[in-house]
Amino acid sequence: MKLTSESFANGERIPEKNAFGKHDAESHIALTDNENPHLAWSDVPEGTKSLALVVCDPDVPSKPDDVNQEGRTVPADLPRVDFYHWVLVDLPAEAASIAEGELGKGVVARGKDAQGPRGRRGKNDYTGWFAGDADMAGDYFGYDGPCPPWNDEIVHHYNFTLYALDVAKLDVAEGFGGADVVKAIEGHVLGQASYVGTYAINPDAK
Repeated sequence: MKLTSESFANGERIPEKNAFGKHDAESHIALTDNENPHLAWSDVPEGTKSLALVVCDPDVPSKPDDVNQEGRTVPADLPRVDFYHWVLVDLPAEAASIAEGELGKGVVARGKDAQGPRGRRGKNDYTGWFAGDADMAGDYFGYDGPCPPWNDEIVHHYNFTLYALDVAKLDVAEGFGGADVVKAIEGHVLGQASYVGTYAINPDAK
């Protein structure tokens, strides 16, 4: 399998329009267009009955103590954890691409709903991130792009992975998240392909 994008080159920076937030000189972070990037794929294995897409940032700080705090930085050597930005299952096997902005556009306070034009949307991890925020708390389904801490010392990596599955409907309950999908696809993967983008809000991140 091969996964490509017209929105950004493999291993290169994700455009601001495909992110949730961007650098702002006064407020540190400003919201952006938050459009899902274009994706296209080929060489899907014979026998594929559905496709699943998972987008994960493995560079998220494991402790929130320094995150977005004035006069502090998130150190590069802090242990990191996974953060899922997009979880989509039950895409038809004959699908070959997703247009930019087709399945996600704009920042929606309290999150986008579970219904989408194609496949089944899972919750992304902004659901947990905003859980204690009275203005933003809600269930965040579908695509919401990068918004790493504005004071993080490292550039974050966003792994887009497409899985070809031998089942037409993945066995995950409604309200599923990225970890649920990773577990459910075990034993059902006929092939997979990955594509990586990078992003940072901190201009000095490396």
